[in-house]
Amino acid sequence: MNALNITRVDRVLVVEGNDPPINRMSLAYIDEWEVLLDRIETDSEIRAVVVTAAGDTNFSVGMDLKELTSQAASRGGFEAVLDQRRRVLHRIETLSKPVIATLFGYCLGGGLELPLACHFRLAAAEGARIGLPELDLGTVPAWGGTVRLTRTIGQSAALDMILRARKIDGPEAYRLGLVNEVVPLADLKPRAMELAAEMARQPATAVAGVLRAVEAAMTQSLDEALDCEREAVRACSNSPDQREGMRAFIEKRRPNFA
Repeated sequence: MNALNITRVDRVLVVEGNDPPINRMSLAYIDEWEVLLDRIETDSEIRAVVVTAAGDTNFSVGMDLKELTSQAASRGGFEAVLDQRRRVLHRIETLSKPVIATLFGYCLGGGLELPLACHFRLAAAEGARIGLPELDLGTVPAWGGTVRLTRTIGQSAALDMILRARKIDGPEAYRLGLVNEVVPLADLKPRAMELAAEMARQPATAVAGVLRAVEAAMTQSLDEALDCEREAVRACSNSPDQREGMRAFIEKRRPNFA
């Protein structure tokens, strides 16, 4: 059985964890993600990605700790396993196509750290339990959670969640700026697909440029980030999508990008 279910709906790729009801992020889960990322980046027909999980009970309880204990040595040790996760999440974060995560039920440890690497996060209005409870295990979030959570919600709120091993619900996640929207559970996956379809209709070169520029704003100096934005502008200059956008504006209609 594959760790991921992969489906395409028009230009939206749906990536679904396949270990219900708890949807652990096994070694195979990350292996399959690493292979899939090459396809996402190079396939021009994929314009947006939805990250979700099988069923409607839990997005993910995070890493499969029993499997990690028994099999890490065969993967080059614990550090090698963490290196792979760091590499995969960085690639998700720097994709040239928007990635939308759905948070429902337990979203713990890696089950929050992977969504933190996505560009959009939607949470269920009811039943979500979102957190980084690693301190309860005597350890520290290991997939970039301390860094990405702090950059997303700020130092004070991140410390409050991590040091107290707090699990928050969807409405609080929205209040903190951790998620973009809160949606009734029954509507969560359809809403993610709706948002992805909207993103997929946008001009691909411009979308890629915006994603690079915003990432640069978070990780590089001001001048470097401004240079990245300028490169994105140059990439769009006199492109078919830009010409179509200008024509649509003059003709007072919606643009139809390639």
